[in-house]
Amino acid sequence: MLNPDPEVRAALDAVRRIDAVPTILEVLCRSTGMGFAAIARVTEERWIACSVRDEIAFGLVPGGELRVATTLCREVRQNRETIAIDNVSKDTEYCGHPTPAMYAFESYVSTPIILKDGTFFGTLCAIDPRPAIVKTPETLGMFKLFAELISMHLDAMERLDSSEASLVEERKSAELREQFIAVLGHDLRNPLSAILGYADLLVSMPISDKAAQAVGRIARSGRRMSALIDDVLDFARGRLGGGLALSLDTQPIEATLQHVVAELRVSFPERTIDTDIVMREPVKCDGARIGQLLSNLLANAVSHGAAGEAILVRASTEGGTFRLSVSNGGEPIPSSTLERLFHPFYRGAVRQNQQGLGLGLYISSEIARAHGGTLDVVSTSDETRFTLQMPVAGSDV
Repeated sequence: MLNPDPEVRAALDAVRRIDAVPTILEVLCRSTGMGFAAIARVTEERWIACSVRDEIAFGLVPGGELRVATTLCREVRQNRETIAIDNVSKDTEYCGHPTPAMYAFESYVSTPIILKDGTFFGTLCAIDPRPAIVKTPETLGMFKLFAELISMHLDAMERLDSSEASLVEERKSAELREQFIAVLGHDLRNPLSAILGYADLLVSMPISDKAAQAVGRIARSGRRMSALIDDVLDFARGRLGGGLALSLDTQPIEATLQHVVAELRVSFPERTIDTDIVMREPVKCDGARIGQLLSNLLANAVSHGAAGEAILVRASTEGGTFRLSVSNGGEPIPSSTLERLFHPFYRGAVRQNQQGLGLGLYISSEIARAHGGTLDVVSTSDETRFTLQMPVAGSDV
C-alpha cells in the first residue's frame, strides 16, 4: 500500500468524518445482496479505498489501493456514468473484460461521486463473486442518491474546514491588531512624549529668538503628531479592536465643555466661538470622550465654516436627554458628501494646509454610539449643525 499524499489523506479524513457512511455501505450490501461496498477516491493515477464494508474477504481496508488502470472505476471517472453489471458471465459488454477476471466478481456497481463545483471525487461501488440483480431503476437510484448524499457531506466538510481556517486567520489578525495598537500606544507615544518634554525644557531656557522659533515649531509638530496618533489609536480600537472603551461617571459636564471651548479660542484667536450651555442635571458619560467629540466638532467648524461668522456651541439636558451641538455658517455641505461624512479617512474637499487624517468625525460618531447616542448633521445655506443626542443616565451599549 502506498503512503497517501496530503491531498489523499485529507480525502480519507473527510470520508471518515461522515457519520452516515457505515450505514450507507451496510444498506447497499443488504439491499443488493452484495458482499463488498466501498467509497473510493479515484484520480488519474490512483484508486484508494476511503471506507469499506467487506463481507467476502476481498482484502481491502481503508487506505488500501488498487491499480487504477485495472479498475472499472477509471471508466466511470472518464465518462462520469454509472456502470452496473448483474452477471459478468452473461454480459455481452464485460464478459471478456480483464477486470472482472482479475478481481473475480460477477456483479458490480460503480456510481460517480461528483462535488458541487464539478470536481470528480471518486466512486461509490459494490462487488460480489455471485450474480446480483442491480440494473434496476430502484437500485441504481439508491446508488445515485447515496453518492449525492456523500457529495453533499464532503462539500459541507470543505466549507467547515474553510471556515475554521478563516477563524484561525481571524485570530492571527486579532493578534496583529493588538500588536498594532501596542506599537502606537507605546513604541511611538513614548519617544514622542520625550520630544515634547525636551521642547518644553528648551523653551524655558535662555535661547536665541531663532532657536525659540524652531523649538516652537518642533512642539507644534509634536502635538499634531500626538493628535494623529490618538486618532489612529481610537480608529484601531473602534474599528478593529471591538469598540471604544469608556470610563463612565455621573458628573457635571459643563466644566469640560467650557474647557474645550477655551482651548480652541486660544488656538484660533481670530475666530469667534459663542456658547449657550444650560445643564440642569448631571450626565453619566466619559467626560474626556465627550470633550474629545466637542473638540473634533469645533476643529471641523473652524476648518470648514465661514471665517467671518461665529461658531455656536449649544448644550442642554432636558427630558432625560443630553444634547450638544456645534453650528457654523458657510457653504452647505453637498448631499453626496453628507452620505460619507462619518466614514473613516473621508475628508471631503481638502483645503490647502489642512491637517488631519479624516478620522475626527468618524471617531466622534463612534463616541456617540458608545454612549448609546447619535451624532447627526444638518447643512443648509443658513448653517451647518452637528448634534449629539444621548441619554443622561448612560447606556449599556
